[in-house]
Amino acid sequence: MSILALDLGTSSVRGLILDNAAAPQQDALARRKVALAVDRDGAATLDPADYLAALIDCVDELDSAGRLDGVELVASAAQWHSVLPLDPAGAPIGPLMTWLDTRPAALPGAAAPADEADFHQRTGTWWHRFYWTVRLPWLRRHCGGRPARFVGLPEYVLAGLLGPAPMSVSQASGTGMLDLVTMQWDPEAVQLAAVRPGELPELAPADWRGQLRAEFGRRWPALAGVPWTPPIGDGAASNIGSGCLDPSRAAVTVGTSAAVRVVQLAAPGVPLPPLPAQLWRYRVDHTRIVTGRAYSAGGNLYSWANRELRLPQGAELERALDLIEPGEGVPADPRFGGDRPPGRAPAGSGELRGLGFGTTAVDIFAGLMEGVCRQVAGDLDEIESMMGGPVTEVVLGGGALAASGWWRRAFGAVLAPRQVRYMAEPEVGAAGAALVALGRLDGPGPARDIGRTDDGESAGKLPASQPLYPS
Repeated sequence: MSILALDLGTSSVRGLILDNAAAPQQDALARRKVALAVDRDGAATLDPADYLAALIDCVDELDSAGRLDGVELVASAAQWHSVLPLDPAGAPIGPLMTWLDTRPAALPGAAAPADEADFHQRTGTWWHRFYWTVRLPWLRRHCGGRPARFVGLPEYVLAGLLGPAPMSVSQASGTGMLDLVTMQWDPEAVQLAAVRPGELPELAPADWRGQLRAEFGRRWPALAGVPWTPPIGDGAASNIGSGCLDPSRAAVTVGTSAAVRVVQLAAPGVPLPPLPAQLWRYRVDHTRIVTGRAYSAGGNLYSWANRELRLPQGAELERALDLIEPGEGVPADPRFGGDRPPGRAPAGSGELRGLGFGTTAVDIFAGLMEGVCRQVAGDLDEIESMMGGPVTEVVLGGGALAASGWWRRAFGAVLAPRQVRYMAEPEVGAAGAALVALGRLDGPGPARDIGRTDDGESAGKLPASQPLYPS
């Protein structure tokens, strides 16, 4: 059995073939970069038609290589928090707004939740520009048309391939409008967003399965009749793919952005444990929740520094960083893209302090990377307070960390004395989506291909028993 896994990210869209253990098959990855339009006013948008075309190109490439033969299931991980207004015919009204967009603001006179703490406990979110409760009213005023309904990125692209596609509870939880216990749209959130009947997506039941439109079934005969499962939020999928399936193991993922998260069991209708004020909570699926904190700075900050500071490249950069002990970089606030909730700092809130004539570009770079590490460490403390005890292991992952052994070691130093490991497999999101689709989430299980990285090289083949910083 093979699985086609789709990863609908912010900077790229990928399609890959996994085996029945959710491991990537060799030479079975198709990737297309997508153009994120970022403006000084805080806009961060994608062209939905171009995005769908990029996804189709990926599947075409796999089909041309004969890699779709034997596929029996399609699973997907998709970015959370996106929103796209549609006209009555289902056509986009303007671009798709991503999680990185900081423009939305509550309209003058808009009412906040009656009890903000209770709203946070029910939805796992806040009344914040990041979520649909604020974004939908703002879009109605600024999108340049009259929206008939709103969808996220996965609903738009799946509708193009499958026909009308409902929204998974995982994606719905990322809108900030889902009651996490009942798994229905929260009535107060609906009121805050001024939503009218028919404007929100239909919610997918746990057993929902889609199939390709006839035209795409003819285009990709190997996928005709193959079931498609509900998309999983990319953060939740990364935890699952990293082997972080219960509160004993936390995942720290650094891709375009960064996040720290834990997964817990949560049966439908069962009250959830109290949620600390600084943490969000979303759904993995109908039986699990994921709790954590996310940041606007991650691999995007690394890319900015590499471009603007004209850093040395590759091994030369690592040698220069090796002269800087963790904690000795320039004091820095890494919030170049502003805050993700519950913070409200706008884009452009990054800072560098203590600069002198002896400060080098590498010193600045190290400080920025350490700033991300410190954000994560503080919020992991909050997560542990929620659980009443420490996690036993932290698994680092994400494509941005693959670029720098020094950054991985800095995370290990900041997170000590916890046991910290690095997982070199870059496609943990796709693997996690496949494991959820297969229902293979019984027990924590070991994280595959993890090990120490203190030599600055990829540790994917090192023994899983060898930690980065032993506790």
